[in-house]
Amino acid sequence: MVSEMKPTTMTKSVNAVVAVTLALLTCAPWCIYSQQPHRLMVSMTTVRNAPALGAFCLDGSLPAYHIHRGFGAGARNWLLQFEGGGWCNDIESCLERAKTRRGSTRLMSKWEVFSGILSNNASLNPDFYNWNRVKIRYCDGASFAGDAVYKNGTTLLYFRGQKIWEAIILDLLPKGLGKARKALLSGCSAGGLAAFLHCDDFTTYVPSNASVKCLSDAGFFLDERDIGLNHTMRSFYKDLVSLQGVEKNLDKNCTGSLPFPELCIFPQYALRFITPPFFILNSAYDVYQFHHGLVPPSADPRGHWNRCKLDPAACNPAQLNVLQGFRRDMLVALALFYKYSARGGMYINSCFAHCQSESQDTWFGVDSPRIHNKTIAEAVGDWYFSRRITNKEVDCAYPCDTTCHNLIPANTSSGLVEDLNLVED
Repeated sequence: MVSEMKPTTMTKSVNAVVAVTLALLTCAPWCIYSQQPHRLMVSMTTVRNAPALGAFCLDGSLPAYHIHRGFGAGARNWLLQFEGGGWCNDIESCLERAKTRRGSTRLMSKWEVFSGILSNNASLNPDFYNWNRVKIRYCDGASFAGDAVYKNGTTLLYFRGQKIWEAIILDLLPKGLGKARKALLSGCSAGGLAAFLHCDDFTTYVPSNASVKCLSDAGFFLDERDIGLNHTMRSFYKDLVSLQGVEKNLDKNCTGSLPFPELCIFPQYALRFITPPFFILNSAYDVYQFHHGLVPPSADPRGHWNRCKLDPAACNPAQLNVLQGFRRDMLVALALFYKYSARGGMYINSCFAHCQSESQDTWFGVDSPRIHNKTIAEAVGDWYFSRRITNKEVDCAYPCDTTCHNLIPANTSSGLVEDLNLVED
């Protein structure tokens, strides 16, 4: 049995910047303009009553979201998208995060591009274009699941992700969410993880007769050993759960079933306890997990994997075997869901990418990735509206898929991720 890796200076610096977030000032949610064709910009709304709920970003600023109103047949349908952007799992990294747009709405831009699943163009987003579409900004560093405060006399950090989620939902209810007929809770990366964590809770806020489903894009983070046989991701999440008070907000059925309850932050353990229909969109070679979970800098100090990280075609046979093993482990972790979840959906492609629902190129376009000639948008729409009996698509192994947009981040050697929205236009 290999013991877990102990924290080192290198791993602490790697942990320091795995994040993402946004949001800023305030403006009426219907203040919308388009800078160029097919580029919808939506203004930010801050949650003014958040302090009454104890909901604050890391630095104490107010939570925020962007909303574009639905119309026509979609006027009473709602799509909520959690923003992604990594996490912070120690005081040092959270203090650094609090000084950036990833931990403070004061430092976020006022406007956000709505594309892909958030687009209002029927030709670009045929199933959800006329829904009420909301992007929930991420500023807590724990996938909207923490509930704690750190203060030592001179330093104050708010780990209030759970409260942020509740405050935003309560702000949206009187705006129409409380009368929703259809609803889809989704998210990308750390936001995709949030979709797993909050799917059941979401159903308690909308009418009981509403059709409620959930979607995770690039949020199926595996409990997998790295190439050095260390539990890098498990160790990282354990510290995250402890620091930010996440455990009490994890699924109680899951935490009661495992000897280490913090493992329930991993979707592979929590998935079987989620009640609403769920769709899992993920790359079998997710570049974030590849670069920071499977081959973190701490496990490759001499950079033997750098060329492979930059270009899959440069991977040697041994490296390709490791990557195929990662894909195999992901499919094994999803096997029960694939076989027994009658209402569930899957789209596991073989593209080197991370987050594919918010980028128009990968969501729905002439040259978008396909499995069995089906785009991601078509697969999600077929699943949500029950247009097909089975809604699970699994790609063949790399390199067989010629439709992929292999979106590799430029900086692979430092391990510090400045922005996890790797596929944005």
